[in-house]
Amino acid sequence: MSSPQPSQKSPVLYGGQAVIEGVMIRGQSRAALAVRRADGIIVRRSIPLETWANSALRGVPFLRGVLVLLETLLIGMKSLTISANEAASDENSEDDQQISTVAMASLLTVSLVLGIGIFFLIPVLVSRVIENAGANDFTANLVEGGIRLVLFIGYVWIIGKMNDIKRVFGYHGAEHMVVHAYEAGEPLTVESVRQFPPAHPRCGTSFLMTVVIVSIIMFMFFPRDPFWFLVASRIVLVPIIAGISYEFIRFAGKHQSNIWIRLINSPNILLQDLTTRQPDDGMMEVAITAIEYAIAMDDDRAVPSDDKSELSSAPFEPVTAAATVTTAAQDPPPTS
Repeated sequence: MSSPQPSQKSPVLYGGQAVIEGVMIRGQSRAALAVRRADGIIVRRSIPLETWANSALRGVPFLRGVLVLLETLLIGMKSLTISANEAASDENSEDDQQISTVAMASLLTVSLVLGIGIFFLIPVLVSRVIENAGANDFTANLVEGGIRLVLFIGYVWIIGKMNDIKRVFGYHGAEHMVVHAYEAGEPLTVESVRQFPPAHPRCGTSFLMTVVIVSIIMFMFFPRDPFWFLVASRIVLVPIIAGISYEFIRFAGKHQSNIWIRLINSPNILLQDLTTRQPDDGMMEVAITAIEYAIAMDDDRAVPSDDKSELSSAPFEPVTAAATVTTAAQDPPPTS
């Protein structure tokens, strides 16, 4: 399989996420999604980026981290909805059941509520018991952060034991490996991609881990009374913590050769042992399809397919001058 090399017009840092039987790669002009259907055929689909997330504000340090996080959640929800429908479909089936956007949004809403309850309320309430037992604010905040960290790592470990999630983690590893290959200027082939590790410094899991660690450090120095302030501070400071965490992940991704950065970022890389798996060749083929499509759209070598999926075997149709896609601000998204 011939593979395009990195675009010469400007350096691009690609990132994305693993979805159901597929991979999404965010480019400058569109997000590219590749999914393997039940019949084994790989299809590709483009997803428009959010205009509000790619304005001049995306160049503002710390604020861009919040924008990237919100956009990642929205595009991720769209990618999951499309991938779930495609993965369950068959080219020869006439009555494929489609998962609606409403159903997927409802599922994500329930997951978000449960996430807030598990990772926010439980640590706060348990640390409140420790505080009432005589612990000072610093100790109670440290206990709260420790509980949040343990819950996060435990959650990742538990879901990683599920067979379906193991496949998603395989695609997660494939996504990281094709990004590594692209950034190294290597050909985007299964044989070439196989030589790279499934962990990546800009991983979204690393971002979440950094959020937890930054929150522990920041909250240790905040008072805990009155109780409403304790709860409000955990909510109000989330965007600030996300902004700081994103800047670190962004910096670490650009300075992978620095020994001190590698040392500080090592817990994030180790965590990816829980969220990635060595992919099989089929998974890497899907990831390669996704990043090739993202590159082709950014280079105006492929017309976006926003309305319906197309076969990955279909040749790219060059974009005409009148239909050139407006590119988004260059800012590296976190990988999944």
